[in-house]
Amino acid sequence: MQSLQEKASQWSGVHTADAFAIDETNLFQKLGLQTFINLSTNFYTRVYDDEEEEWFRSIFANSKKEEAIQNQYEFFVQRMGGPPLYSQRKGHPALIGRHRPFPVTHQAAERWLHHMEKALETTPDIDADSKVKMMNFFRHTAFFLVAGDELKNQNQQVPCKHAASKPAAS
Repeated sequence: MQSLQEKASQWSGVHTADAFAIDETNLFQKLGLQTFINLSTNFYTRVYDDEEEEWFRSIFANSKKEEAIQNQYEFFVQRMGGPPLYSQRKGHPALIGRHRPFPVTHQAAERWLHHMEKALETTPDIDADSKVKMMNFFRHTAFFLVAGDELKNQNQQVPCKHAASKPAAS
């Protein structure tokens, strides 16, 4: 049986080593808090304004935009070398469990990635190398969640390197 990591690599086209290249550099230190806030704001503005694929926007209908932005940037900050903002406020990220209520399909992952790629392109202060590393991580993680979606009806705990915290910058 294929592991979730193997499925994520297969479906995303991103090797695990490339997905976790974000761990080679402290992106929080490099980019700063405001850049992550801007990225998440750009992303969710696109999601909530998505007129092309209303089915995708409807996934977020019961979520407050401001809370979604905060959840995302705090997770990104924590995962990419900053302080554990997300865990301090909400506990362990538990990505698969937190996304359990949503339809995390291949189609939804691709739409999420479409918006994230556009958000990365339009967020100033993110250099090209960081954009590549981040997009590889996002692509792999999106399909990790798709693979995890297969476990919805099973009562299994899945170790999740995608949500592991990096040590905070000193």
